[in-house]
Amino acid sequence: MKVSEQTLQQVERTISKVADKFPANIEATILTDIHLRANQESGELVAFDDDDNEITRAVIEQWIQNPDETFYDDITPVIRKCIEKKKKLVEAMSIIKPYSIILEDDEKENIAELYVVDDDTVIIDPELMEGLGKDLDDFLEKLLKE
Repeated sequence: MKVSEQTLQQVERTISKVADKFPANIEATILTDIHLRANQESGELVAFDDDDNEITRAVIEQWIQNPDETFYDDITPVIRKCIEKKKKLVEAMSIIKPYSIILEDDEKENIAELYVVDDDTVIIDPELMEGLGKDLDDFLEKLLKE
């Protein structure tokens, strides 16, 4: 799926609306995760707290009636990119750390952990770490040979 500029703006606006519910200038609330549920039938992207209370919702027009079997694989990097663009806003949210932003399907099944913040540790894309163990092993082996 080729992502339109409008889709990026709609997802970014949704992330901003979530952050607006947890402004940095108030005392941090106990909330461990933010759940983003995407529905490829209706195109809705809805944010929920841990107690399943709705925080905000948006309709992403490009996602409406999307027949792709790879829908969730396609939208995961899009949402991550939008979170990265709004990183300062997201990290300043008045939520006690650690917290996560999780992508779920419309049946509440976990699809991907999009963003994790734990004080100084921020994990935005677990695929960045893919292959790191092998690289470190190769480096160590090369070092030991010398």
